[in-house]
Amino acid sequence: MSASFLFLKKSEKNTPAAREKCGKRAGLLGILLNILLAAAKIAFGAVSGAVSVLADGMNNLTDCGSNVVSVVGFKVSGKPADKEHPFGHRRAESVSALVIAVVILAVAAELAIQSVESIFSPEKTDFSRGLVIVLGVSVLVKLFMFLMNRSLYKEFSAETFKATATDSLSDAIATAVVLASLFVSRYTGIELDGYMGMAVAVFIAFSGASILKETVSRLLGHAVDRETVKKLEADICAFEGVHGVHDMALHDYGEGKLYATAHVEVDSHMTLTAAHDLADKIEKAVEKTGVALTVHIDPLVLDDPAVNRLREETERAVHEIDAAFQVHDFRVVGGKEHANLIFDVAIPFGCALSDEQVLARIEERISLMNENAGVVATIERQNLD
Repeated sequence: MSASFLFLKKSEKNTPAAREKCGKRAGLLGILLNILLAAAKIAFGAVSGAVSVLADGMNNLTDCGSNVVSVVGFKVSGKPADKEHPFGHRRAESVSALVIAVVILAVAAELAIQSVESIFSPEKTDFSRGLVIVLGVSVLVKLFMFLMNRSLYKEFSAETFKATATDSLSDAIATAVVLASLFVSRYTGIELDGYMGMAVAVFIAFSGASILKETVSRLLGHAVDRETVKKLEADICAFEGVHGVHDMALHDYGEGKLYATAHVEVDSHMTLTAAHDLADKIEKAVEKTGVALTVHIDPLVLDDPAVNRLREETERAVHEIDAAFQVHDFRVVGGKEHANLIFDVAIPFGCALSDEQVLARIEERISLMNENAGVVATIERQNLD
């Protein structure tokens, strides 16, 4: 069962409105819980002289700021498209996650500074039952927040939920480490406060860096997962009259906001009206899956034996260089004595050969197969995994 039942009625489904409501209410709950934890830890940390406990409380206080950011982020992301933002505001969630990551790193830096000071100037920590109870309850509360936000992320795929879940788990582990160090210091006399604080700082910094890396990648426009691309290609190729699809580009503007373009291959004898109708059908069918698709029609000559032979020879020559290379948009211009083979070649981003080297090898192989054929090839680097 998803944690959304805490914030939504049974009749409410996974819609943008429900997503926004869950995000705002989960954020408000986080603000309340973090304020309570911060107040208790700062108070007990100040009384006991435990730097790690005081720093842990300050960490909870900054978490309140992160929760405020997440609430604002969900509010902004729920706004419809407008003149300034024609693709909507979904990426506001990524911005929220980015701010949360920066806050986490700032807290880690401050905690590291305080821990170093504690290591070089250690002070006796006062052990008390109240301090143990506060830290124990804090671990349980943070685990609850981790499970809640992880569940919400699985249901709504919102980056802010994932960032908050990661932060909550980091806090739970950090507080557990602080609690353990108090017991060690109590029964061994070894003051580990500063060392444990440093360990917590490193752990928190690692979590913040992971969130930052993933969020920046999304904002820069990372590739949509390959399974989504393959499914979209299969859906398009399932239409009668489609002979292939290539040059597909997908742009992610946040959950539920995918825009795509694709070149769809059809028989060159298909009328312009029929091709236009086919493109409309494909676009409307794909739109139901949540992807706004624009189709470009590419005509293929399929009933000319000479063209088919030259296409096969060209594909064989290209595949000899690398089986992963793909040929598309093939056409022949010229007469019987000499013809130019015009086509595009898709190669993987990771190909070690330069575009010029690939083109030279293609020209060399085709000249060996057919000395009367010229090559006019366009090299395109794409994600072909």
